[in-house]
Amino acid sequence: MGGRKGRLIAADEKETAIALIKDACTQGARKAKACELLNIPIRTVERWEKQGVQDKRKAAARSVGNKLSPEEEQMIFDTINSEAYRDLPPTQIVPHLADQGKYIGSESTIYRLLRKAKQLKHRQASRPAKHNKPKACHAAASNQLWSWDITYLSTNVKGQYFYLYLVMDVYSRKIVGWHIKNSQNGHDAAKLMEDACKNEGLTDANITLHSDNGTPMKSATLLAKLQDLGIMPSFSRPSNSDDNPYSESLFKTLKYRPNFPRLDKFTTIEEASTWTHAFVQWYNTEHKHSGLKFVTPEQRHTGQDTAIFENRKRVYQNAKNTHPERWSGSTRNWIPPKTVSLNPDKKERQHSE
Repeated sequence: MGGRKGRLIAADEKETAIALIKDACTQGARKAKACELLNIPIRTVERWEKQGVQDKRKAAARSVGNKLSPEEEQMIFDTINSEAYRDLPPTQIVPHLADQGKYIGSESTIYRLLRKAKQLKHRQASRPAKHNKPKACHAAASNQLWSWDITYLSTNVKGQYFYLYLVMDVYSRKIVGWHIKNSQNGHDAAKLMEDACKNEGLTDANITLHSDNGTPMKSATLLAKLQDLGIMPSFSRPSNSDDNPYSESLFKTLKYRPNFPRLDKFTTIEEASTWTHAFVQWYNTEHKHSGLKFVTPEQRHTGQDTAIFENRKRVYQNAKNTHPERWSGSTRNWIPPKTVSLNPDKKERQHSE
């Protein structure tokens, strides 16, 4: 019976050991000697006599006093999987049964049984559709991948807004088209894409256009126009702004400009258009974009950045040659990324990093 340290001993074996030790002591044996013969420490026997033989260690098997019988568990499964309740969660089933004067168990009990039977999943037939991450898009030059979105511009009338439609080239970050309207609709979106292609001199665009799942973005009018222009649409997952990060980042840049009218709201579309026109000019031709290694979107879009980076490389190399003691390694890397990716998968992201 006795044995190695840490071995779990059943309760009936403990009771048998205590009885044998007591019988030996009654016949004149010493308790310590009797414990030694059974290979059980005397302190252990004394603890059993004082606290009971129930094992309190975590690994010990225990019988639960209020455990459901197999018949009761089956009755619960028959009820919750019946036609009346199979599409309802336990939080709905329990009150329904209570209104009928029935109680089969608590919500936590039913959830535990569902988990045990691997039935703990969406129980409604109208479970939400699964949306996969959009396919990765890549651009190695301008006018291969565009991104567009619509943002609100507050007016001085509470609850009234103007809507800024804005298209950008993901490779160069250049704003290639924009306009401001009183509403959001597919007709205005189609006109915007047509104007953007004209501005860029594109007849057969062959562009991927990424957007979110808004109503204008998926309108039949816009999709028909995109087909005419040779543009392939791409969409984000519903309610997931991370799938369209370039447009979201551009809107943040726009609304965090120091002169953006936060307190003095726009009063007319003309006023909003004037401000946006100035912003687009600054952003495209003056703003040295951190994601482009600090050249402007216009310079990147037209290929002027190549000569700029070569000149910077020479400047840094000359500075290092003049004072080599001030440089502990190579000069600053002025080589821009050859391709830009939208929603790359994990392996592509790691390779890029």
